[in-house]
Amino acid sequence: MMDTLQKLGVLSEDSRYDLACSCGTAKEDHRKRGLEGKWLYPVALPQGGYSVLLKTLLSNACRNDCGYCPLRSDTDIRRCTLQPDEVARVFMEYLGRRKVFGLFLSSGVIGSPDNTMDRINAVARILRHKHQFRGYIHLKVIPGASEAAIEDSFSLASAVSLNIEAPGKKRFDLLSGRKDYMKDIIGPMKFMSGLRARGGRAGKVKCTTQFIVGASGETDSEIIEYMSGIYNKLRFNRVYFSAYQRGLGRPSIPGEQARVSGPDSVFAREHRLYQADFLMRRYGFGKADIPLGADGNLSLEKDPKELWASMHPEFYPVRLNSACREDLLKVPGFGPQTAARIISLRREGPVRRLEALGLKGKRLEKARPYVICE
Repeated sequence: MMDTLQKLGVLSEDSRYDLACSCGTAKEDHRKRGLEGKWLYPVALPQGGYSVLLKTLLSNACRNDCGYCPLRSDTDIRRCTLQPDEVARVFMEYLGRRKVFGLFLSSGVIGSPDNTMDRINAVARILRHKHQFRGYIHLKVIPGASEAAIEDSFSLASAVSLNIEAPGKKRFDLLSGRKDYMKDIIGPMKFMSGLRARGGRAGKVKCTTQFIVGASGETDSEIIEYMSGIYNKLRFNRVYFSAYQRGLGRPSIPGEQARVSGPDSVFAREHRLYQADFLMRRYGFGKADIPLGADGNLSLEKDPKELWASMHPEFYPVRLNSACREDLLKVPGFGPQTAARIISLRREGPVRRLEALGLKGKRLEKARPYVICE
């Protein structure tokens, strides 16, 4: 019989397969293992700097058959389940020792989606009402959860997420024979969007989702098409990507992506999708602006923003002293902060040298061919 900390060790370890809050290119963005073996995940704070989340599953028991998941029902692994009060107690101990600032809680499907949601929501309810915790709680919505269960999560959480997994029913059906894409995934995502649109407390709850990249033979263009809808129609806050790693799922998933081989290529594709996401989310690019190859995929060799620049020589050079923010953001090496700095400097007088922007090294040299200081 495992005690609470032993179970937490197993479930915290298994939660690493959901990478939705461990993605980034900077060192401080990467997840790290705490001294007691728990995975701790960095999150950027609104006031600047980073803190960490305690991330765990409530249970690794699961009735589902998701082909990409090592915790699916037909695998022979050590199963265990935490009770809601156990999770709440351990979290408050971590919080009291200032090891974490918030909780990210997910779970395998225990019996039914709503039974699982009742347990997940119970953890948040104990923290909110018994311990008066007012900080960050991210709750996973289980596919197939009822509207009542989702509303309950919204009343308790700072953020909620439901993984879309694949772009479209055809791709999704290659991954699972037990889940219904429209009923269990798309329907709840639309309901979540509607809750946020009502405003009030629900309007402040952040909604995110995640694609499992490469498990169903999908192209990047299919993912980008769905990603555009998730942002522009559902108004979700973030889309995440988790590269499917062969060996973790079934030996062979029908339609599995074959264009990339080896871990480096798999993660390179994930990285390119994050870059495309950033262009759409922060740089004003539309889905039609994302450069794709004839096969419908992003280049693994070249940054999509640089590729767009090389394909549109007529757009350059951008004039630093008159260009609007949207045009400045199309300069390789420039980001939102650089564009804001240029606009701020122009209020004091013309920008005469690229070096005045504070860019250094590779970013400076990357931008130089694409701008002119008059």
